[in-house]
Amino acid sequence: MMNEFKKDLLRVKIADTREEMGIAASRDIVEQIQKLQAVKTEINIIFAAAPSQNEVLKNLSNSHEIDWTKINAFHMDEYIGLPKDAPQRFGNFLKNAIFSRVPFRSVHYIKGEAEEIETECKRYSELLKKYPVDIVCMGVGENGHIAFNDPPVADFHDPEVVKRVKLDPICRQQQVNDGCFANLGEVPEYALTLTVPALMSAQHLFCIVPGPTKAAAVGNMLNGEITTSCPASILRSHKSAILYCDADSSSKI
Repeated sequence: MMNEFKKDLLRVKIADTREEMGIAASRDIVEQIQKLQAVKTEINIIFAAAPSQNEVLKNLSNSHEIDWTKINAFHMDEYIGLPKDAPQRFGNFLKNAIFSRVPFRSVHYIKGEAEEIETECKRYSELLKKYPVDIVCMGVGENGHIAFNDPPVADFHDPEVVKRVKLDPICRQQQVNDGCFANLGEVPEYALTLTVPALMSAQHLFCIVPGPTKAAAVGNMLNGEITTSCPASILRSHKSAILYCDADSSSKI
């Protein structure tokens, strides 16, 4: 059994455990993919790369109910300056978790190693315009960020689709807390990210947020105002968005 309620337009589903949360979220995502594939020849999905997404990505990659050959895959952010084969790169994380595990029609990686970052922003922006987003599978950062739209750089009316951003200290420390880097000095200071409007343009948003370290962010996301001081709060204005939490992450709602 899950506790369900709505906050503004956002549906919230709370499971007892992280595993139950992952099963519920992946089940809903599969169902939405099936509905879209019944009426569209191909669909476009953006994935988040983070340990918080592990259960959902595992369940999705094991699903036999989806025609993956009719899905174009994207991701929502990438560090600037890490070596192409660095395991911390989000493209590599997703390659291991799902991109190489199912037969996508196409997979489009953000090139954080590009020599001309502005050119790379333009290239990925054009791809997303060519393949309008149907589904976003996302998380929320400890500072309330979505993708790498940290509070200091988040813009609900951003004219860009993809942009270069400086990561704030809380965001960078989270990467250490998640075990992705040994210390703060190893975490890149800059990244590429899809903007808030780019994410919100999706027809359907599925936001998966487990764990005790996310409790404050979830509380701010649901209890405060819709503001860039907690960028994830904007999900409350989306007509088809669901937030999935476990007992830990929902403890401050």
